[in-house]
Amino acid sequence: MKIRFIGTGNMGNPMAVNLVKAGHQLTVHDLRREAATNLLEMGAEWADSPKAAAAGNEVVFTSLPVPRDVEAVVQAENGILEGAVNGSIYVDLSTNSPTVVRRLHELCAEKGVIVLDAPVSGGVYGAAAATLAVMVGGDEAVFNRIKPTLDAIGTHVVYCGPIGSGAICKICNNLMSMGTGVLLAEALTLGVRAGVDLAILADVIANSSGGSRRLTEKFPRFLFQGNFEPGFATALAAKDVRLATDLGREYGIPMELSNLVDQRHVEAMFRGWGHEDSDAVARI
Repeated sequence: MKIRFIGTGNMGNPMAVNLVKAGHQLTVHDLRREAATNLLEMGAEWADSPKAAAAGNEVVFTSLPVPRDVEAVVQAENGILEGAVNGSIYVDLSTNSPTVVRRLHELCAEKGVIVLDAPVSGGVYGAAAATLAVMVGGDEAVFNRIKPTLDAIGTHVVYCGPIGSGAICKICNNLMSMGTGVLLAEALTLGVRAGVDLAILADVIANSSGGSRRLTEKFPRFLFQGNFEPGFATALAAKDVRLATDLGREYGIPMELSNLVDQRHVEAMFRGWGHEDSDAVARI
């Protein structure tokens, strides 16, 4: 399949690598050409703009940091909409606002461009290993058509419902993950300050009712090693938690605990840790 891939950063690059390995013909674009050097060496072609990336292809993927980046790449001059044609499929792999996704869906539909939201979970490790969870919203028939392509980047590719449903699932997932991280940090600090060895405490919790993948898989790679290289950056975690609390306000849902998690991430950003892995929040 001919695929255009826009955004070859920490997550996008390994996903694009796996698409090339699966035999797809890729054309790539990023704000920094050097971010795609390895892909070009693997045989991918370069496009000078999102417009050029969208032209003449079956599927266009984006993997971008924040909603405003997605909006710009789709709508701006030399954007995807200028290059896409009737029947093109646009798949956003970013963690986006459901409201933004739905608005872009309507805008693209005016030109006959089909939109799917397909955020991913599993971090850089999962992206490299092609073991991501992929949460897809949009037309189910279109999902079924491109699912074999998505299988090249993830092992748990799920149709979640109408447009925006993938984004909603991802936001809820990340809110749980970040909230668990904050509570775990407090519990572990309490136990260590009260006199229990960290390794013993973590082992007990991991094998009891308080266990979680955040404790057993992520903390050992990052927090417990004093390693704050992303990973999943604190700035992106803060963005995702805020997307969740914004969505709660949109639907009138009380989210007191989530707002506390939000403020913990605001504090981490204020301390200048935005570029570090999201485990840095535990240092507070």
